[in-house]
Amino acid sequence: MRMLTVGGAMIDTIAIIDSDRIERMTMFNAESSFLLLEEGGKTEAKEVSTHCGGGAVNAAVAMSRLGVDTAALVKLGRDARAETLLARLMEEGVSCRWALRDGRAPTGCSVLISSHDRNAAIFTFRGANTLLESADLHDDAFAVDAVYVSNLTNESAECFPEIVRKARAYGAIIAVNPGLRQLSAYGSAFLGCLENIDILSINRREAGALVPLLGRTAEEKGAVLALAEGGEPPLSAVKGLSGGGFEMSLPGFCRAVTALGPKYVVLTDGARGAFVATREALSFCPAAQCDVVGTAGAGDAFAATFAAFIALGRREEDALRAATWNAASVVGNVDTQTGLLPLEAIERALAGEARLPAVRRWPLCATRQTICQEG
Repeated sequence: MRMLTVGGAMIDTIAIIDSDRIERMTMFNAESSFLLLEEGGKTEAKEVSTHCGGGAVNAAVAMSRLGVDTAALVKLGRDARAETLLARLMEEGVSCRWALRDGRAPTGCSVLISSHDRNAAIFTFRGANTLLESADLHDDAFAVDAVYVSNLTNESAECFPEIVRKARAYGAIIAVNPGLRQLSAYGSAFLGCLENIDILSINRREAGALVPLLGRTAEEKGAVLALAEGGEPPLSAVKGLSGGGFEMSLPGFCRAVTALGPKYVVLTDGARGAFVATREALSFCPAAQCDVVGTAGAGDAFAATFAAFIALGRREEDALRAATWNAASVVGNVDTQTGLLPLEAIERALAGEARLPAVRRWPLCATRQTICQEG
């Protein structure tokens, strides 16, 4: 199995701040919290550390640890940050053949401020990550079994349709994990590519960015869950999705997106768990219990693990549970890669089953009724 990851490469500087040294404000009428930094003052940090990150790099490391022959197509500057990232990739057994250097901008970097519930606030400088262009997309890079595309921004996002075309031309499985900015700025172009995408992985907020583009589709109307098999769905499924003044039920959203092409729609919902939809059913796996040290990288770990397991021919349920377990391991560490598990560790967890959450599954019904009861 050969895989190519495309997208971001970053150097992350992470500051851990004790909760009693920084204030947090939570909005009562919205799902938003804010860390408050004192202007002109110093805040003592518990720890400050530097790590390699970025969507394509995180995914490449995750897949390499799962035993997949992986290469990364990323854009780097001509600086020390680039050297650090290249050394990291080679250390993890990831091919750097398609890692490109560009002197027009420095290598991307981020500063993460983590406190309270460890859901970090992130300041991002994308740098060379924005400079991917058509000339960088060498045909030979896409002669693989699967292509995983992480978040692309600015000029790089304009390459997304061509990346998908090249991957499809070689018959590769295509998995994508776009970010909020890509979906907001290039939503129509993104939807136009869905017919060629096999696996779409997004979080709840990113799904909301697609809702305005899907809100009037016929497929959304009346799509509900058949409750006979899975019992009552979790609150996060009942709540539905909203964005741009439009609202959609979660089953309706999944039906609308899968109707456009993807075989699997993966929707992560943080500590509440994750959903996987096909045209036939919606599956749900609660998040695995763990001590949260840092949430950065959990989404990358989940999406990359699910894609790798599907590409390796594993069952959807195994892929969902393996992704849940790997993401839980990542949040047990401050950075995005230390917790990424080798295949053997995940296989042991799948075989043991005792500590892994059970997957629940509901058939999707095309009906205008509120509930579709089978049997």
